[in-house]
Amino acid sequence: MTIDRSTLPYRPCVGIMLLNGRGQVFIAKRCDMAAAWQMPQGGIDDGETVDEAALRELKEEIGTDRAEILARTTEKLRYDLPDHLLGKVWKGRWRGQEQVWVAARFTGVDGDIDLDTEHPEFDAWKWVDADALPSLIVPFKRPVYEAVLAEFRDVIAGLRRS
Repeated sequence: MTIDRSTLPYRPCVGIMLLNGRGQVFIAKRCDMAAAWQMPQGGIDDGETVDEAALRELKEEIGTDRAEILARTTEKLRYDLPDHLLGKVWKGRWRGQEQVWVAARFTGVDGDIDLDTEHPEFDAWKWVDADALPSLIVPFKRPVYEAVLAEFRDVIAGLRRS
C-alpha cells in the first residue's frame, strides 16, 4: 500500500537545543535506531506553550528540566519522513514534523541527566561542539539542524564567551 504523503499533516513539535556553559550541544542516541543521535524534541500538547512543551519534553526524555529558554526560532521548520518510515512512526498520522526550536541553557549539572525515564527514548548522551552536530544526525533531519545552528549561532557564541 502506497501512502500519499500530501494528504498527511505535519506533527506540531518543539525541538530543544540544550547548551552547556561552554556552548556545547546536548545530543542523545535513540534506543530504537542504531547510531541515530538527535537533540530532544517532541509534540506540543493542546493548550501548551512552546516553552512549556520544551521543558516538559526535557523532563520526559532526559530526566531534568533544569534549563533557561534563551531564544526561539523565528519560523517553524519542517522535515518529511523518508518513504521507508512513512506510515510506520506516529501510527501513520503525520508526514513529518513542523517544529519550533528553542535554545536553552542547561542550569543543572551532568548528574541531573537521567535517561532512565518512564518511557526511555535514549540510551546514551554527550555534549558536542555545535559544528560537529550535522554530521551526527540522520540525513533527513540535517537541513533542519543546519537551520537551527544558523539561527542560534549568536546564542552559542555568547555562551562560549561567558
